[in-house]
Amino acid sequence: MCGIAGICGSSQPDLESRLQAMLDSIAHRGPDGQGVYVSPDRVVGLAHKRLSIIDPEGGQQPLGNEDGTIQVTFNGCIYNYQDIARELRQHGHVFRTHCDTEVIVHAYEQWGASCVSRFNGMWAFAIWDSRKQVLFASRDRVGVKPFYYSFDGQTLGFASEIKALLAGKLVNAKPDMDGLRQYLTFQFCLNSTTMFSGVHKLQPGHSLTWSPGRAPQVTCYWDIHFDMDQEHDESYFTDRLRYLLEDAVRLRLRADVPLGAHLSGGLDSSVVVCLTRMLLGEAPVKTFTGAFHDGPAYDETQYAKLVARSAGTDYHECFLTAGQFQEAIPKIIWHMDEPAAGPGVFPQFFVSQLASQHVKVVLGGQGGDEVFIGYARYLVAYLEECIRGAIENTAHQTNYVATLESVVSSLPSLGNYIPMLKTFWREGLFDHPARRYFRLMDRFAESAGLLSSDVAADMDGEKTFGEFHGVFESHGAAAMINRIFCFDLKTHLQSLLHVEDRTSMAFGLESRVPLLDYRLIELMTSVPPVVKFRNGRLKGLFLETVKNVVPREILERRDKMGFPVPLNRWARGELKDFIHDVLLSRKAQERGLFDPDAIRKAVEGDSAFSRSLWGAICLELWHRQFMDK
Repeated sequence: MCGIAGICGSSQPDLESRLQAMLDSIAHRGPDGQGVYVSPDRVVGLAHKRLSIIDPEGGQQPLGNEDGTIQVTFNGCIYNYQDIARELRQHGHVFRTHCDTEVIVHAYEQWGASCVSRFNGMWAFAIWDSRKQVLFASRDRVGVKPFYYSFDGQTLGFASEIKALLAGKLVNAKPDMDGLRQYLTFQFCLNSTTMFSGVHKLQPGHSLTWSPGRAPQVTCYWDIHFDMDQEHDESYFTDRLRYLLEDAVRLRLRADVPLGAHLSGGLDSSVVVCLTRMLLGEAPVKTFTGAFHDGPAYDETQYAKLVARSAGTDYHECFLTAGQFQEAIPKIIWHMDEPAAGPGVFPQFFVSQLASQHVKVVLGGQGGDEVFIGYARYLVAYLEECIRGAIENTAHQTNYVATLESVVSSLPSLGNYIPMLKTFWREGLFDHPARRYFRLMDRFAESAGLLSSDVAADMDGEKTFGEFHGVFESHGAAAMINRIFCFDLKTHLQSLLHVEDRTSMAFGLESRVPLLDYRLIELMTSVPPVVKFRNGRLKGLFLETVKNVVPREILERRDKMGFPVPLNRWARGELKDFIHDVLLSRKAQERGLFDPDAIRKAVEGDSAFSRSLWGAICLELWHRQFMDK
């Protein structure tokens, strides 16, 4: 886990100072050291801030091969590096260190750009091959580690965080209107778009190549494919899933420094903690939990403590306040680079701070809801497919179509979503699946009420739907559940991993997410929907697989929480003046993004604190942190 940066283009006399400015802006990512490589012709500069996890005494970066013709700057961890190193030694490669970084160098020497297909891990790296005069960069399959880049026609810049591109004077801080439109709709950006004009993110499973005098070329090396396995039954899939879960956790326990785990008390983090305990035996395990003293709806510690006792972990917790939110949220937005997708970034920031006081590596349950079908909106979409299939008498024609009888036992879990269902089913029932799921995800109608008339007029809703549709239908999956799975993995999950990276790296903490091992994803994309969504139950196959792993009370929980923040209560009390000052300040009104009267009504009225109001706060603080400065 580190921070990377680079500048590639024509010979530049101030290259070192610009690279140093980039490193200074992301110093929090690598408190254990730094390094800079500049090519003899000064065309390429690579920079690195180090957080030492594997081989702390070796592995300083940028790291080169024996003759220095290949140099790499790398952020992340290749979990199967020891297996790859053994194979490379058989090919004659000699290693000077015991770190995973050197494995990347020799793997590239041996297999070229295809080396990434052999890695199991999280990564964002850039390799300068001076013999071929090629820069090769890559991002891991799922997008756990970030990689941002800019290109002005001559100079390519890249970094782990956007602020480094600003510090290196590679781009100016200017909002991207497509990014703004997408954020107002989804509270995250799609594809390679960011909130900054001229800044792109390398998408998960993609690589980038650049040569002097040419524009960068981006290619996809891994993607989701729904090749249904119709030959095996449920018992096979549960056995295979259990093996891969254990192996994914086992690989992520490789570290030369103390490690622990996030523990919310929910199913996903509980599974990771219990498997960690099983694999580590008697070795000590530390777990970290956050909550609020604002009622049982904001406190899962009873479940977290239950798991901690069952697994015998060293349990640590923190309770957060409105005062901490007010003090920290501007700094959090600075660390995020872009407006946050949801308020959960706030408690996650402080739980990461707590963990960093005890360990340097944490495991977590991020991704379980996306990979194993865990969101209520999946059940809503599935229910509609069930009704359609029953009416049109198509439910039993193939293994890809939902059946009404399969979902009946799960319907009580939608009790809390009746208001949403009334709105959702008011119009467009049985419309095209992309239109229906877009309506579940679309927050623009609510956000539009807060915008100024000029800004609202520039927001093209059909363009947004077209961008959404391109992702939703990108793999031709027949089942609605698989289309949703694909979209969420490529979009919503990216916003969660954005939070995971920034909140951990703010405190020099490495966060590992075993439930996003690519082998688990490939397995789940092969499972027929009627097996994956077992009896219409959310996470049905996953629950069956881990029924002997976690305590029974965790398996039987029906009060899914997802780290809620009591902003509705705080907005009417301790944070009312803060929110008023942020959104109705003179600078905010002069900015012209929001309608002051609409904002005043939302802030001072009696309606509940909304996601659109959260988005407005994030946007204003983002402008202050990056545009105004």
